Amino acid sequence: MKRPLLAILLLASTALAVVLGVRFGSVPLTTPEVVSALRGSGDEVHRTILLDLRLPRAVLALLVGGGLALAGSVFQALLRNPLAEPFILGISGGAAAGAVLVLGLGLAAAGSGFLPVAAFAGALVAILLVFRVASAAGRTLDVRVLLLAGVVVGSFFSAVIALTLSLSEARTVRSAILWMMGSLSGATWGSVAVVAAYTIPCALVLMGLARALNLMAVGEETASYLGTDVERVKKLAYGVASLVTAAGVAVAGIIGFVGLIVPHGIRLLIGSDQRFLLPLSFLAGAGFLAFADLAARLLLAPIEIPIGVVTAFLGVPLFLVLLRRSMTG
Repeated sequence: MKRPLLAILLLASTALAVVLGVRFGSVPLTTPEVVSALRGSGDEVHRTILLDLRLPRAVLALLVGGGLALAGSVFQALLRNPLAEPFILGISGGAAAGAVLVLGLGLAAAGSGFLPVAAFAGALVAILLVFRVASAAGRTLDVRVLLLAGVVVGSFFSAVIALTLSLSEARTVRSAILWMMGSLSGATWGSVAVVAAYTIPCALVLMGLARALNLMAVGEETASYLGTDVERVKKLAYGVASLVTAAGVAVAGIIGFVGLIVPHGIRLLIGSDQRFLLPLSFLAGAGFLAFADLAARLLLAPIEIPIGVVTAFLGVPLFLVLLRRSMTG
């Protein structure tokens, strides 16, 4: 597929996802009521639903989905593995451990504003641990060691989560499990601002590394000969992509498959040129998560399905299709 056409289609589908996300929800609203509320007139309750609940949730879905897909594309390029994803490096495990610990210790409730802070802190600890372990193996950052360090650190945090849950009350266990399944229900303009403050600058930095990542795909030695500071690029790409993931996980919980199938699918459509793959992955991830959140709210309304469950149900068959296409293409 031609890149401009794909970009137009992704922009249109993302815009449609936002419109549908604002238009539909557990509270039925007519189109005139939605238009009036967006203009600042109409019923006050309708304005609150649209401007304080649905609209920030739709924007947060764009930021989190785009950030996860972008980070996934970077990790796949960095690790030279098309099956890599943001959570493979232990970041989600650290975030989950931070959230579960404060829930288990009674320091925060499920809807507390302190919970995302604890999750983000746990993710940062995971990032530092993985980086420290990988750096200890040698002066150069070996991507294979980085991958193994992520798996080990993720396993450690899984053990921490299991221990905490085994010692917690049933209500706490339920709250922790629901958080780990992922949700955008707590979206506010404050959380949107926090995620945007990390995601947008980090996305610009990562897209600026596109040329270096293209050269490194040929080989680190070749990239070094062509003037790329390979070690600096690896550390910067890992650190910045991890921050994007940490910000998304902190406010939305663990949402799988976005960072795996979205960049993988875009790569099959346009190739591996990171100059185009990174921005299109961001756009596709934003639209994908916005549609997934809409499905989570509407499929069993008024009951809301955890968005991580929806992305898994959508992601597994899509991944199998993409895997089959990549093997036969």
